[in-house]
Amino acid sequence: MAKDTKQNHDIKESTKIKAPIVEALKTAYDNPTYQFHIPGHTKGKAIFKDFRKLIGEKALSVDTTDEFDNLGTLHPATGPIKEAQELAAEAFGAKKTFFLLNGSTAGNLALAMALTKKGQKVIVNRNCHRSILTGLIISGAEPIWICPNRIEDWSVWGNISAETIEKTLIENPDTAMVWITNPTYEGVVSDIKSISAVCKKYNVPFIVDEAHGCLWNFNKHLPETALKLGADAVVHSLHKTGGSMSQSSMLHIAKNSCLDVNAIEKALKLLHTTSPSLMLLASLDAARANLQSKNGQNLLDRAVKNAKYLRTRLDNIPNLHQLKGDFGYKTDVTKVFIKIDGLSGKRLESILEIDFNIEVESASDIGVLILCNLGNKRSDFKYLADCLEKIASTNYQDIYYLEKRKHMPMLEPQIKMSLREAFYSEKETIKKEDAIGRISAEVVAECPPGISILLPGELITEEHLPYLNDYKTLDVIVNG
Repeated sequence: MAKDTKQNHDIKESTKIKAPIVEALKTAYDNPTYQFHIPGHTKGKAIFKDFRKLIGEKALSVDTTDEFDNLGTLHPATGPIKEAQELAAEAFGAKKTFFLLNGSTAGNLALAMALTKKGQKVIVNRNCHRSILTGLIISGAEPIWICPNRIEDWSVWGNISAETIEKTLIENPDTAMVWITNPTYEGVVSDIKSISAVCKKYNVPFIVDEAHGCLWNFNKHLPETALKLGADAVVHSLHKTGGSMSQSSMLHIAKNSCLDVNAIEKALKLLHTTSPSLMLLASLDAARANLQSKNGQNLLDRAVKNAKYLRTRLDNIPNLHQLKGDFGYKTDVTKVFIKIDGLSGKRLESILEIDFNIEVESASDIGVLILCNLGNKRSDFKYLADCLEKIASTNYQDIYYLEKRKHMPMLEPQIKMSLREAFYSEKETIKKEDAIGRISAEVVAECPPGISILLPGELITEEHLPYLNDYKTLDVIVNG
């Protein structure tokens, strides 16, 4: 009887939580047609045999694009795609939601293209993702850099204060937009509510790259989403932590936003492929539905509890330290940044991978970043904590520091030319060592985390060299 009750509950829940793109794809799969259109592999029949065996015939049979099988279109949004975007807007608390292919990068590019123009000033944090810079290069807008508070012991950028934003707005009264990243890659959270109040005081649009915070609206133990705290637009990388497939994201326009939604949609149409993957779009639809479902809520609750369990275990490991919320800033509990005395982050990463078969999100010269994901079980974290205990109590010799290498850019830029002017200037490629004192002509930003080391128009100094060990040459401005 208990089993029957559970089945009835699951049936009711699946009826309540709609996923229109998923449902349309299922209908198309259950009602096959003779296909004389793209994609040319024709439901997997013309795919390399080993690849077909690896991912399965069913996956290939639903690898299609819009306009076919009554699946709707992406631009303009019609049919199940339109309905799925409307359901996402409701779930995330937005006025309008756009599904993104090519990750949150596409959303950032569209925001820059639609909302900024050549010569306009945009206040941006220096540790923003490279896609924001690419967008500004395209539009010709000029970034007014603000450097967040430093967390020196961890060699990472921290939070941005509302006071810093207001001071910069006073110094630049012609600012067209404020655009910040929250949370940081390591999970540091700024006071978005206060920053939003400042932006409204000076009547300046406020954009938040919340790529790493897509879960926040679905659990009370996580920070508040910027959509509820006054931002005009927010991007979310559902593929990072929300459960959708790689390179699928969302762009939300806030309910009270005065942004030109039509201009943003036109920019997205310019940027998006004309053959969008229905599998990626369906995965966004499915991720949203899952987060709203009882099962998804349980998974998210488990992820938060697992994170708290891991942090409690880490607190009791000698020589191991974890980044925690401190005076002036908070952190996302599910993003655990740790370091072990005597080991660089890169060395710790290699030990975890080679000796214990553990892969972490990223490593810097200081520590490693661990994500507590929806799909991880408690046993995963027990194993991880046990391994870290062994590492912290073992005399591993750190050899990485001997390479004089750094991985997390912590430099304040010396700007000599505008982004756009430098990017389109005549350039030459020279040896890295000969580039000191020259002006950069390229974006140097390693992923992860995609934070820029050098940008077009910035002076290259000797301080940059430890961050450039993997580079033999650099592009610089001719005669610059």
